[in-house]
Amino acid sequence: MASHRRLNMPSGRRTAIGLTMAALASLTLLAQTAPPAHAAPTEPRPSIEAVKERVDTLYQEAGSATQAYNGAKEHTDKQRVRVEGLLGDVAERTRKVNEARRKLGAFATAQYRTGGISTTATLLLASDSQSFFDQSHLLARMTGRQQQALKTYQAQQSAATKERAKASRNLGSLTTAQNDLKTKKKAVQTKLTEARRLLSELTAEEQARLLELERKKKIEAERKAHELARQQADAARKERAERAERAERERRRRENADNSGSDDQSSNGSGAKTGGTDSESGELPGNGSGDITGPADPSYIAKAQQAIDFARAQLGKPYVWGATGPTSYDCSGLTQGAWRAAGVLLPRTTWDQVKIGKRVATSDLTPGDLVFFYRDSSHVGLYLGSGMMIHAPKPGASVRIESIFSMPIYGSIRPA
Repeated sequence: MASHRRLNMPSGRRTAIGLTMAALASLTLLAQTAPPAHAAPTEPRPSIEAVKERVDTLYQEAGSATQAYNGAKEHTDKQRVRVEGLLGDVAERTRKVNEARRKLGAFATAQYRTGGISTTATLLLASDSQSFFDQSHLLARMTGRQQQALKTYQAQQSAATKERAKASRNLGSLTTAQNDLKTKKKAVQTKLTEARRLLSELTAEEQARLLELERKKKIEAERKAHELARQQADAARKERAERAERAERERRRRENADNSGSDDQSSNGSGAKTGGTDSESGELPGNGSGDITGPADPSYIAKAQQAIDFARAQLGKPYVWGATGPTSYDCSGLTQGAWRAAGVLLPRTTWDQVKIGKRVATSDLTPGDLVFFYRDSSHVGLYLGSGMMIHAPKPGASVRIESIFSMPIYGSIRPA
């Protein structure tokens, strides 16, 4: 039976091998723990404040891009309707050309049966109809009905050519508009994708800090709204006091005038009044629209309430860029739909909505007014009163009530 023997190795060689193995193990450990010499240093994570600012900027830029998309879509839709109408005109013109050709063909057939190829048939077979028309002696041989049929055919053919050319040009414009629409749609999607990416990379702790920043911002915006409501209430009380004072002065003036008239009547026996006034209707001097806080036209209050009622009915519905209802809205789609419910037609984009109606100072806002935000007026909300509005905020949010000071105010208008 073979026996297993351990090889005897010189002690010096065993020691060298052991040192070599230890060195290799150390190198392996260092390779696993130490970064490569050529690796670039890791960039520090941006602060949550910087992330919030960037995300807010992206949402605002997406809002601007959405308004550009809305405008392009409205233009494209109108262009499409125009092209469809022109194509319908072309089809009708083609029908009339075919009808005129049919009548000419009927004349040609009738003349052929009576002998020979008629001038009508010659016209139909000619490669250059204009050259044929120039031959007046041939036209002279045609009957009045044939000549009228030729003129009708020529007119319909010319009109059809013009209609086709017009339709072709508009089709080209429609294609350009559609390409522009795609570009603007991509711009919106790019902004929103980057914003979602930044938010998705936040840790749970960072998300909590972001929520805290949003909470503080909301508190400050509501504080400003309460301050505006207090100022408006003070202004209203002051206005009521001034109107009451004016009414009292007018009452005293009338009383003095009546007393003076009674004295004059007792002295001269006349029943005529002196120092009369034109205020018999109850309207006070100086009580014009410029002296009244809020809308001068009472009908505006009723219309504004209809718009507000519509907007409130949309609370909780999601913001979707480019949407005009009924299941989702963007900001200008909501205000457009709200005022449409009140019988007032607003343009589609915030950039056009801000140009209509009457400009209103923030301190003079009344329910129903439209408040616009950012330097490019790319966002809009419907004012409810007390510094609050209802609006469709941004992707990921729903139609909600919020302070008008949640965003930088551009200006306000009274749309009706």
